[in-house]
Amino acid sequence: MSLTTDFGPDSGGRMKGICIVKPIVYGNIARYFGKKREEDGHTHQWTVYLKPYNNEDMSTYVKKVHFKLHESYTNQNRIVVKPPYEISETGWGEFEIVIKIHFHDPNERVVTMYHILKLFHSGSTQDIGIEQSKGLVSESYDEIIFQDPTQLMHHLLTSTKQLTLGRWEHNTNFEEKKDKTLKNILDAHQKIRTEITVLKNKLKLAKETISSFKEEISKSQESKFMM
Repeated sequence: MSLTTDFGPDSGGRMKGICIVKPIVYGNIARYFGKKREEDGHTHQWTVYLKPYNNEDMSTYVKKVHFKLHESYTNQNRIVVKPPYEISETGWGEFEIVIKIHFHDPNERVVTMYHILKLFHSGSTQDIGIEQSKGLVSESYDEIIFQDPTQLMHHLLTSTKQLTLGRWEHNTNFEEKKDKTLKNILDAHQKIRTEITVLKNKLKLAKETISSFKEEISKSQESKFMM
């Protein structure tokens, strides 16, 4: 791996007009013990994680990942310096976890994300089935955008290798989720266009009715004046 000193204190300067996008997935998986643990009242084992969306070794450009847990945990600040970027714990409550990504390039700012640790299903039959079979999963897709990266960062971002030779999968089918979301958006747009057309027709009818009333009133007033 190239060192910062190879590119100078400014990491070789910014490469204007260059934009590199790194898609990521972060979230947690939780499994219910089946009952409350007597020694501490904990009900779940959980793992919070950050991983690449594509099959690539993020450690090429990621120096460390900082997970900040609830203050009730011993050492609430957990640092992971190599894949897999994840922390496993046990607990009984849901809370916000702060995830900070630090890069090998000191001139690249830290990226911060927030994830609400999810332990309990929403109550639907589908969610209950997921929790019982493979654990409850709550994860999100996001993208880290490197606009005008330094020469060092550009080199690191374009030098990644595959993380594994096996099939790369996620707990959530984000492509299917994207298609469904896009369909919902298009359906909503169509519904809005239809409602706009209906309202325009109603407005047109209202204007025509008002115009007709005005004509009738005008004729009535003229007739009264002539009398």
